[in-house]
Amino acid sequence: MAEYQLYCFAQSGNSYRAALMLNLIGADWEPVFVDFFKGGQTRTPQYRTEVNEMGEVPVLVHGAKRLSQSGVILTYLADHSGKFQPQGEDERLEALRWIIFDNQKVNGFLGPFRFLKNFAKPAGDPAVLAFLKGRIDGNLGILDKRLAGRSFMLGEHPTIADLSLCAYLYYPAEEFGFDIAGAHPNISAWLDRIKALPGWKHPYELMPGYPLQL
Repeated sequence: MAEYQLYCFAQSGNSYRAALMLNLIGADWEPVFVDFFKGGQTRTPQYRTEVNEMGEVPVLVHGAKRLSQSGVILTYLADHSGKFQPQGEDERLEALRWIIFDNQKVNGFLGPFRFLKNFAKPAGDPAVLAFLKGRIDGNLGILDKRLAGRSFMLGEHPTIADLSLCAYLYYPAEEFGFDIAGAHPNISAWLDRIKALPGWKHPYELMPGYPLQL
């Protein structure tokens, strides 16, 4: 058995944050497929009792520890590996600030937008999708401005803030209906820099469940 197990599925950007981190630090890990779409596994009493009471992925298992919420998992892995750590109190607080912004304003809107557009039955209401897209465009503008003149979110070295924020942005542009990277050149260049890190893999390569079988 691998040192780490990650409950995940390929379409989950939240899971991708953790899976990418594990791969980039060279961890001995294995994915545990969660049948979110067809089997509704996260909604079962067994999953919520034995895996995660919140009914979500990702969940990282490391020995006796069982951790959920991607920001917690990224922090834990950074602390244990010594890699992608923010340096000093100011950087730790700044990383946390951007991780919270990500969860609320960037991937917090990208995730629901992509789900309603591609996977929900019936598809999301056009007015709702238009609202979410407007919020996404505005918040990506904030991110693009932050990346002007710097290689990564906190400066010249990548941290867990970068690995959190990039999660949904590697999924195919056609799944969103607009080209996020192409519309924001600083984000596009930043994504290329993260993609160049040793161990980077696309979410559909890194986690099980693609192509989706409904």
